[in-house]
This record gives sequence, C-alpha cells and structure tokens, in this order.
Amino acid sequence: MLKNAKYHMGSDPAGKLARVFGVYDGNSGLAQRGSFIINPEGVLVGTEVNHLDVGRNSEELLRKLQANIYKSAHPEEVCPAQWRPGEKAMRPAPEYVGRAGESFVKG
Repeated sequence: MLKNAKYHMGSDPAGKLARVFGVYDGNSGLAQRGSFIINPEGVLVGTEVNHLDVGRNSEELLRKLQANIYKSAHPEEVCPAQWRPGEKAMRPAPEYVGRAGESFVKG
C-alpha cells in the first residue's frame, strides 16, 4: 500500500524532528510512533502518537489525509469519523453536539 504513496513521507534517524514534536524519549533514545499531517501551508492539521508497543493504521492515516484534503476545498464542512472520499460530509450544527457516535450527515 505505501509503495504507491503519492505524498511525501520522511524519516528522522537523528531524532531531531521527534524532539520538535515532543515524541522523543531521551532515556531510551527512541521516539514514540508518531504520524503528523502538515498541509501545504505548513500548518499541522493532524497528529497521532502511540507508545512504542502500539502500531499505527496506515489505512486510517490515509483516510485522515484524504479528509484534510477534502476540508481544504470545503472549509464550511466537517468530516465525521468513518468518513470516506465520495461520501457526504456534514455542516457543523448545535444539534450534533454530544452525538458524535451517531451515523448521520446533513446535506
């Protein structure tokens, strides 16, 4: 799946970025597992940090990246959990507060 990625990925063998993002563990010399989505304007728009013994889900990371791309073109909408490209997003509304677990969209 990642071999066909069309977006930039990087590594940090010296731990410099891990220190900047606050995921470097100086005692062990290791970084926690972190994924960071930075938009073309240089703004951090997504982050996920797991401890060393918990892996990340590349499919979910890709979904979040796609949601952020969608959001940049549709700033008045939000992409709920489980949103996939091609599905309707939703417009934020007071009646949705506290109901994040429900499945619905507002066109």
